[in-house]
Amino acid sequence: MTSNAAKSSGANPTQILTFGCRLNAYESEVMRGHAEASGLGDAVIVNTCAVTLEAERQARQAIRRARRENPQAQIIVTGCSAQIDPARYAAMPEVDRVLGNLEKLEPDAFGPQATEPLLVSDIMQARETASHLIEGFEGHTRAFIQVQQGCDHRCTFCIIPFGRGNNRSVPMGEIVRQIQLLVENGVAEVVFTGVDITGYGQDLPGQPTLGQLCRRLLANVPDLKRLRLSSVDPVELDTDILRLLAEEPRFMPHLHLSLQAGDDMILKRMKRRHLARDVERVCAEARAARPDVVFGADIIAGFPTETEAMFANSLRIVEACDVTWLHVFPYSERPGTPAARMPQVAKPLRKERAMRLRELGERQVKRFLDSRIGSEASVLIEKDGLGRSEHFAPVAMTGPLGKRVGGIVAARITARNGQQLEGKAA
Repeated sequence: MTSNAAKSSGANPTQILTFGCRLNAYESEVMRGHAEASGLGDAVIVNTCAVTLEAERQARQAIRRARRENPQAQIIVTGCSAQIDPARYAAMPEVDRVLGNLEKLEPDAFGPQATEPLLVSDIMQARETASHLIEGFEGHTRAFIQVQQGCDHRCTFCIIPFGRGNNRSVPMGEIVRQIQLLVENGVAEVVFTGVDITGYGQDLPGQPTLGQLCRRLLANVPDLKRLRLSSVDPVELDTDILRLLAEEPRFMPHLHLSLQAGDDMILKRMKRRHLARDVERVCAEARAARPDVVFGADIIAGFPTETEAMFANSLRIVEACDVTWLHVFPYSERPGTPAARMPQVAKPLRKERAMRLRELGERQVKRFLDSRIGSEASVLIEKDGLGRSEHFAPVAMTGPLGKRVGGIVAARITARNGQQLEGKAA
């Protein structure tokens, strides 16, 4: 391993390359603040993901490219892939330091005294979720806020608990304080994120639920304009979430479900806690509470033992529940997981099924966007003339109000252009 010391004052700003989930996006902002406070410069921090082999390949490719483009910079690798297999990254000649998922959030991790080339502790021994106040998200008008870490479940395909540890929640009061600060600094929308956010509160006194957290936040931060949830486990949506959908206009009508498959046998082999009928029931209850609610879903194509008939059930549930925003992943073997030892579906067939799911997803998006033409929307302007509606639909805005980055604009939807809407400020 090479060793390039980071410069402090006057150096080039630290670059952060983020892979994977919204929780990583949040943690990259925490690291950015720590790096700036420590005077770290001429450095590239690579925040890796371990969900798929492709995500890991992309991270290694980015590390090599970062070294070519920044020959004098210190390259620091962290994130889930580095936590699970630190020796692999430590062995890369381009890498100066490897930090674990706990260590990367420590304020002193990027100071001049921090020189350990390999600093990765046992994530399964973690018992608390540290609080990390951030004042805003660079270049963004929405902020992702970590409400919990880790996961107590052991789905047969998933390696992430070994990168994140067991479930641990941030106390309600600390979350409220973080978001009050963000709102004071102009953030209009907050997204709750974590590894298993519907597991929130099970380790806290009184075991508050995610829905109770949302209610307390909206009551205590009345100036927060929009609250959105990241991926949720469909069987853990509590009654407070449904009440918020029905009663609270600041709670966004957009639920992204950790669905994974639509076939009951595959769901059992994944060790998921829901069956297809459970998802259909939850979607029906959410629509009864808020008829315009829009669903997204994560779906894995080509899970071990999946037959064509089983795959057809995944296609069916997308249409039965009218899911709009699909995140599709061809199954990726993760060494050490039970699914990796099951009879595998051929990789070309996995890719073909993923393509069919994505094609269905494109049709679902177009159908939904077409249904919004002529309606009114509330659009958060993210950059010049572009924003997102309350349903997370991308909207290209016209008119002077559509240029006001960070503002929420009432718009009339006039047309669909490809995979986005066009709107005129009201």
